[in-house]
Amino acid sequence: GFSGLGKQDIASNVGVHGQVFTVVNDDSYFYPDMIRGMIVDGEMGRDVTYYTGSTTGDSRSNEMCSTYSPITWQVDRKCHMISASSFDKMCYDMKMQRDDMSGDLHAHGSRELVSHEYSANNHVSP
Repeated sequence: GFSGLGKQDIASNVGVHGQVFTVVNDDSYFYPDMIRGMIVDGEMGRDVTYYTGSTTGDSRSNEMCSTYSPITWQVDRKCHMISASSFDKMCYDMKMQRDDMSGDLHAHGSRELVSHEYSANNHVSP
């Protein structure tokens, strides 16, 4: 766990992977291990940009920043198709974890768009 670690210790060792999907009812787009992180397969996870940001959530804004910053974001630039059953499988896997992940089985809010003057200018595209 993170007991005994300061907020900056956590921020220095945590990152975010992001991918955007169009969910389809077609199992030819099934990926069984979404719980393991970013899918890197074919076009997926290849065109990635890296930048500094913070945590998300609707309790954060341009006035109230996260105390866990900076966080390194690694975001796939392309939208990919994925089967609805892939998300069913990920939810199942989340329920099977030793830690209780039931609070993450529903959609969450997101923070307001970060004002330009606060956003990072260090995007890196390999």
